[in-house]
Amino acid sequence: MSETPDTPKEARAAEAAAIRRRWITLGEVLAVLAVSISALTLYLNWADKKDERADKAAERAAESRKASSRAAALVLNADSVKDDRIALKTTDPDQVIQSQTILFPRALGIAPIDTTGDPRIEAGWFDSALKKARAKAKLPDDSVGDERLPVVITTRFVVGGDMHENVALYDVGYGIAGRWIAGHSLALRGLSRVETVRAATAQATVDARWARLTKS
Repeated sequence: MSETPDTPKEARAAEAAAIRRRWITLGEVLAVLAVSISALTLYLNWADKKDERADKAAERAAESRKASSRAAALVLNADSVKDDRIALKTTDPDQVIQSQTILFPRALGIAPIDTTGDPRIEAGWFDSALKKARAKAKLPDDSVGDERLPVVITTRFVVGGDMHENVALYDVGYGIAGRWIAGHSLALRGLSRVETVRAATAQATVDARWARLTKS
């Protein structure tokens, strides 16, 4: 049972106390609301930064996958072809060739050729050796169509500032013809990619392809 103030003075005092309690309660509510808003703001800021970090991480991962894809997908094409020289380039302009090593079949008896900053294949590297190897394999002096010389090309190149290496088997297209007195001359035709190979098995791979191509 509630108590009733005995005098107007007591009634006014009780009413003032009740008003103070209401203000204290409202202040507490506002304080809790302010803390809640502050916590929510902090959480939203943290969530935004977390999403931003996740987006940046996803972008970096995508760029890394893109670079890896470019590294794995290196393909060499002929930029220009002359009878005695094939200038090489990559199909992806973002791949910058630094150096190459060209490995020949053992049947030719010549050492690998290294190039730096000028990717190419020159007929002078193997002209005489190829003619001797063809004679030993009992191949005709004159080619009927485009002949193929297998080579393994190890290419060291840069993508996005990172160095990569690619080892692949290629066929060098060539023709050989001439007269008995003037002798036979070699003319380069172009380059075609066969497959990616492992460095450890590169020599065995190019030798096996030479054997298949020269098998009568």
